[in-house]
Amino acid sequence: MARTGPVTFRRRAGLLAGAGVALLAVVAGCGPSGGTGDGAGRPPGGGPVADGALPPVVDHVPTRDGVVFLTFDDGAERDPRFIDLVRERRLPVSLFLTDSVTGPGYAHFARLRSVGASLQNHTLDHPALRGLPYAGQRAEICGQQRKLKSRFGVRPRLFRPPYGTYDTTTLRAAAACGIEAVVLWRATLETDGHLTYTHGPHHLTPGDIVSVPSGEAPTLSLAERTTRVLDELEEQGLKVGRLEDYAGQISPSGGTPSGGV
Repeated sequence: MARTGPVTFRRRAGLLAGAGVALLAVVAGCGPSGGTGDGAGRPPGGGPVADGALPPVVDHVPTRDGVVFLTFDDGAERDPRFIDLVRERRLPVSLFLTDSVTGPGYAHFARLRSVGASLQNHTLDHPALRGLPYAGQRAEICGQQRKLKSRFGVRPRLFRPPYGTYDTTTLRAAAACGIEAVVLWRATLETDGHLTYTHGPHHLTPGDIVSVPSGEAPTLSLAERTTRVLDELEEQGLKVGRLEDYAGQISPSGGTPSGGV
C-alpha cells in the first residue's frame, strides 16, 4: 500500500495552538455539507466535530500510558484463530472495514465485535480518495457509515482513508459524515510478521498506532502475525490499548494537517 501524510498528535497539537488529534465518529447518513452530519446518538467519550472544523489526522497518541494500538484494515483475512486470540487475550483491537471486501463475510466481524473488537470506517469500495470530488468522497465515507449502522447498529467514530491518502476535501467529507478523527499509522505489521515504520524510531513507543493491512498470500496467518507483535510488546513492557478510549482527549481543529492538500 502506498501511504502518505501521517502526522502525530504532537504535531497536530502545534497546529491547534497556532490556528486557534485523538481519534475518532458516527453517522447513519449524510447531513448538510459542512455541518455535523448524522452525528446524533454517538457514544459517550467523543463529540461531533464543530461546524467548519476538520477532524484531526493522527498516527500516534501523545500518552504516557504504556500502550500501543492495533488496527486491522479492509477485512479480507478471516482467520478463525484470530477470533480466539482476541477473545483469549481480551485484545481491544480496531477493525477498519471496507464493505466491498467484508460484505460477504460480515458474520465473521460480528463474532469479532462480540469478543471486544471495535468496527470502524474504511470506505465502501477502497478507492484512493485524494483528488476525488467532494460528492464522491462523501458517498464513500457516509455510505460505509450507513452500512455499518444497518448491519451492526454501530456508528463509527474513526475513519482510515485507503492507502493513507487524503486531502482537505476528504476531511470535509469525513466531518460531514460525523467522523471525529482520521487515523493513519506509524508502524505496519508486514505479512511476514515484521514491523516497519513510516518515520521516527524503528521500534514501538507508547502511543504508536500499528496498521495490519490485508496481505496477499501472507507468509504467516493473521493470528500468527498478531501473536508475534504481542510477544514484541511484552518484551518492551507495552500493552494493547483501546484506541477509542482516547477519542475525546484532544479537540478537533479547523486547520489543515501537514501531509493533506
